[in-house]
Amino acid sequence: MIKAILIDDEAHCLDTLSILLADHCPEVTILQTCRSAKTAIEAIEQAKPDVIFLDIQMPGTTGFQLLEQLGQVSFAVIFTTSYDQYAIKAIHLSALDYLLKPVDPAELIVAVDKVKRQKAIPSPEHFELLFDRLHNKLSGFRNIAIPTLEGFEFIPVDQLIFCEADDNYTYLILKDKRKVIASRTLKAIEEQLREFPYFVRVHHSYIVNINEVTKYVRGEGGYLIMSDSSVVNVSRSRKEALLKLF
Repeated sequence: MIKAILIDDEAHCLDTLSILLADHCPEVTILQTCRSAKTAIEAIEQAKPDVIFLDIQMPGTTGFQLLEQLGQVSFAVIFTTSYDQYAIKAIHLSALDYLLKPVDPAELIVAVDKVKRQKAIPSPEHFELLFDRLHNKLSGFRNIAIPTLEGFEFIPVDQLIFCEADDNYTYLILKDKRKVIASRTLKAIEEQLREFPYFVRVHHSYIVNINEVTKYVRGEGGYLIMSDSSVVNVSRSRKEALLKLF
């Protein structure tokens, strides 16, 4: 059983999410629904949920501000939001989950399944990354949170040379010669790196840091020599777009 608290200032959103959870995620028990930050904080402190579904855009206090008021977080968090490009980027980079409104049942099932499978709740570093990104929009953001089998690793993006797909996992090759195994697909990692234009998908199995390319060798698609001497294949369909960057 997964104990949940739903937080949204709109009653119809709470009703819709409650129905979707009952129909598609029967393992979730809703402890309480809350329409304000005050009642939500009280409910969380008393009920000790496993997960909260938290609306970002609430009047007065946003979902992010609510988390800051709580201080230490001892539960999973799934944000719910209408499309907010900047907030979604910050959530992606922090390796946290969100659902776009109106909530899609298939995406809800996936999000709940992640809560069931995760070995650790989000760490303080996750929220430090999130809040830093939200409060410092103009200063840039240079770390990403990478989920691993053991938990999470926080990686400065300028240390990343390239990423290589391995089924549902991704290898991240770093300048210090480490190989971090991310428990996410290359597509998911690509989403996290989307804000950084110097990361380019050059093949269905590779994303490269264009700043770490030392040589391009021509061919049908060709291949790249990276700064660590690794060889990365370029697909024929991505070759033209890549060459325009040089």
